[in-house]
Amino acid sequence: DRSPSRGLGDVYKRQTWILKRKKAPVTGIRSRESIILVSKLHINYLNLLKMKLQKSIIGIGVLLLSLSSCDDFLDRMPDDKKNEVDVFTRYEQVDNLVTDLYARAKFANRPLIFMNHFGSAGLTDECTASSHEQAIPHQFNIGNYGPSQGMPNNSSCGQYWWDLYNGIRRANIILEGVKKYNTPDNPKDGREGDLERRLGETLFFRAYLHYLVIRAYGEGVYMDHVVVPGEDMAYVKESFHSMVEKICADADAAYEKVDASYGGEYFGRVDKGACLGLKAIVRWMAATPLWNGGTLPNDTRAFKDEYTTYDPKRWEAARDAAKDVLEAKDVNGAIRYKLYAPAAMDADDFKDVDGNANTNNGKVQERLWQMFYNMDAIQQEWVWFTTRDKDTGWSGDVLPPSQNGHARQRPLQEQVDEYEYISPDGYGYPIYDSRAKIDGYDDENPYESVKRDPRFYRDIRYHGSWYGGKQLNTAEGKDAVSSSYLEASSHSGYYLRKLFKDGWDRNKGGHVINGPAIWRLPTFIYIYAEAVNKVSGPTQEIYDLVNSVRERSFMAPMPPAVLTDANLMQEYIQRERRVELFYENWRYWATRLYMESDDPIELAKEKNYIGPESWPYAKSQRCSHGMKPVEDPNGKIEVDGKRYKMKRIAVNDGRVFYSPRSYFWPIMQDELSRTPTLIQNPGW
Repeated sequence: DRSPSRGLGDVYKRQTWILKRKKAPVTGIRSRESIILVSKLHINYLNLLKMKLQKSIIGIGVLLLSLSSCDDFLDRMPDDKKNEVDVFTRYEQVDNLVTDLYARAKFANRPLIFMNHFGSAGLTDECTASSHEQAIPHQFNIGNYGPSQGMPNNSSCGQYWWDLYNGIRRANIILEGVKKYNTPDNPKDGREGDLERRLGETLFFRAYLHYLVIRAYGEGVYMDHVVVPGEDMAYVKESFHSMVEKICADADAAYEKVDASYGGEYFGRVDKGACLGLKAIVRWMAATPLWNGGTLPNDTRAFKDEYTTYDPKRWEAARDAAKDVLEAKDVNGAIRYKLYAPAAMDADDFKDVDGNANTNNGKVQERLWQMFYNMDAIQQEWVWFTTRDKDTGWSGDVLPPSQNGHARQRPLQEQVDEYEYISPDGYGYPIYDSRAKIDGYDDENPYESVKRDPRFYRDIRYHGSWYGGKQLNTAEGKDAVSSSYLEASSHSGYYLRKLFKDGWDRNKGGHVINGPAIWRLPTFIYIYAEAVNKVSGPTQEIYDLVNSVRERSFMAPMPPAVLTDANLMQEYIQRERRVELFYENWRYWATRLYMESDDPIELAKEKNYIGPESWPYAKSQRCSHGMKPVEDPNGKIEVDGKRYKMKRIAVNDGRVFYSPRSYFWPIMQDELSRTPTLIQNPGW
């Protein structure tokens, strides 16, 4: 379901073929009618919210409104000037074009349904996935994709090469059209400068879409102009670092044109914080091993010599860019971002959606699930985001079968093992630390023998856990551990809990999901802390910063030993990133940036593996494990009157990771045929 002419070398002929189809494709919201339908759903949703929430979020609904007729101009070849003057001599038409660009860019990077029906967690050691909806994550995991056969069917949400460059082309048409025709400003009183803001937003999106290109494909082509017939089409890839510099330049230009922050109906538009966030993200990527000192097997990247040479200045740049986000100011000059940690929702507050019930057995504090719903949380710490990624339908995809769910993505033991426990000494340690057993950790009772990170109880449903006043039983019944990924019940022994309003069920009406955000404040705290640690070693500042994220989740601080051990500090930061950002579309990219599949330590774990009890498991993306309950009269876990102990199991979902090809998505062969000067990614 792609445009028949999608090559970069043929990009000026691109037609929005899908948008003109009479019937919306089942693969996603791609047609004009579909976008209009989604817009109406957004408006209906907004009308049901309380006034405060409505005023704060309505701007997001506006951003996803239907296309106007002026969008037809973008479907035409640049030498066909029909309607061009009408479009670019009217502010409202240009405003509509930018609105469309918002929708396209945000649809290309939705955390919950990055792969159309699925998030990216099922493509990683965070989760394993079922066979529903063409089993898209499973197709990725077994390597069933390539430059000729295409990415798995029905997985496109605008995140692939051809769609990203389509959006970039649209941004360039807006920028050049406004300049050529001297588009007037917004004629409405009090809205002076809106045109300049729209130009800033367009520059941001051009940079943002290029960021999505290099995140998935590595080296790319930075398109900063509209391709016209007769132009030299011999495009070649640029260095990853060259692309980063151009992304940052566009982000800087956008920063100068947009406001420091927005409220009310404009909340959610590109602001200065989003521009700073984009710079910090790409600076961090440029500093990680894949692009800064790592060695990729059979590397055919054009600028590989740049990447195998370690440059500490890249970490300095990441440090400074992240610091800019942490110190960003709002329109009133106050610190723009802060962690959501209302004192009223303290460690003893376990209220569920009914307001005062404790239906989770005192495991999930209200603050932990409210941080994804409360409007104060969203305004305080979400740097860039899309709203209503999916709602009640997604909830059905995640709930266990006993609650009429399909459980399409189920957490793996690899993820569960990363949640630390709180030691009697008052600090947090991983369960695979040598002191864990001394402190009381029992792998046959891994959830209650010691107190785990409170985020674990919020994120994961496990055998014996309580939700909505009911206990989960994975030993028997509908929710029992399955041996096949074809089943609706979990084959890892776990079910997803994160992003649920605690105690909600499908009989209580709609379940609006406002996230997760694309970039939250903790993202930049981790980038800054890691960069400082890389440049100058552990400091009290970064120790306190990382602990502030833990503290707001009622988690114990890191042990003092990290203050004198840079490697230990790095381990804690990486584990923090994995736990805090679980199921938020980070793990897939991070494991590649840090080249975990080729890390000697991880390869040694893989080599020494003899069975499920050989843990901790390798982070190579080739392992998948779970837990199953075994009935035992001496077991410490009681469910429905029976006693159990837990036993580790292998989950045979057939996942593979091939170096170097699994690090990058392939460029489609027909794209390469249209632009033969492009070089295919390594291994493809």
